[in-house]
Amino acid sequence: MCKTLSIDLALASLMLTAGTMIMIDQVSAEPNKFEKAAAAKVSIDEAIATARENVSGTVIEVELDQNHDRLIWEIEVITPEKQTKEIHIDAQTGTVIDVNEEKVKSKQIRRRK
Repeated sequence: MCKTLSIDLALASLMLTAGTMIMIDQVSAEPNKFEKAAAAKVSIDEAIATARENVSGTVIEVELDQNHDRLIWEIEVITPEKQTKEIHIDAQTGTVIDVNEEKVKSKQIRRRK
């Protein structure tokens, strides 16, 4: 009985250690994610509102990124004309940096004869 208990404890310890290592790995994958969010003076809601003022459509993706020591909100929008546009907004000032049209590669249809 004692041998079974010690094996169970060893397995539980290994599982706990493995789980902790996975959690640490996930957090360390992007160590600055929380720091970036805290440093942004413009909130995600404000950035989305600014993007909507400049480009009409549906917001499909928002990302806070750092480019050359500058925090930037990257907001991807699908327009009513089915174009994909990415609006870059300065996360410190809230000003629009630029608006880029994303090129979507269409899939070629192959017909079998």
